[in-house]
Amino acid sequence: MTDELLPLSLDELLTTTRSVRKRLDLERPVPLEVIRTCLEVALQAPTGGNAQPWHWIVVTDPGLKKAIAGYYAQSYDAYRRSSRHPRARRFEDPARNATQARVASSADYLAEHLAEVPVLVIGAIDVGGELPAGNQAGLWGSLLPAAWSFQLAARARGLGAAWTTLHLQYEKQIAELLDIPPGVRQGVLLPVAYTKGTDFKPARRQPLDTVLHLNSWSSVSA
Repeated sequence: MTDELLPLSLDELLTTTRSVRKRLDLERPVPLEVIRTCLEVALQAPTGGNAQPWHWIVVTDPGLKKAIAGYYAQSYDAYRRSSRHPRARRFEDPARNATQARVASSADYLAEHLAEVPVLVIGAIDVGGELPAGNQAGLWGSLLPAAWSFQLAARARGLGAAWTTLHLQYEKQIAELLDIPPGVRQGVLLPVAYTKGTDFKPARRQPLDTVLHLNSWSSVSA
């Protein structure tokens, strides 16, 4: 049933919607109707000027998924060897380093099994030409909130997804593979599956006061 929701409060939904990788159920089929329901929720997100320039490419064909996974693996290999990879980021806090190691292992797993994930959802936006120069927040602000709404709707229905953009290194090749027009640019790839269990918890984050600035950058929040 597409309308069977987990018994989560709003705050629980917002704080326990995780990037799910190792706990994606690669064996359980995901009905297209469930994906459609989650996308219907996503389409309620705001867009600049109510333009609604988004497009959603849902990929279930095994051959297409394998091809996308091949490009993803190439991009991930370079990422894994870079200073941006979670395993390369070290902190004074041992607990945070342990978290980084778990995230790195999880990311490795997704790269190895992406082709096996039942559904790949690519969020894209019609830019009508080239990407604008300078800060592009106004552009992507008309796509990314909807993609997050999709993840929330999926979580509420027992599915998980992992937010990733590593495929964008091969955006042109994937666009050709999926017949995406040149003026439509991809913004996020969401591998979607039912999750093994639904008992996700809030993640450990840095204290708010380490990132909160009141009225100026140099202000102290407390």
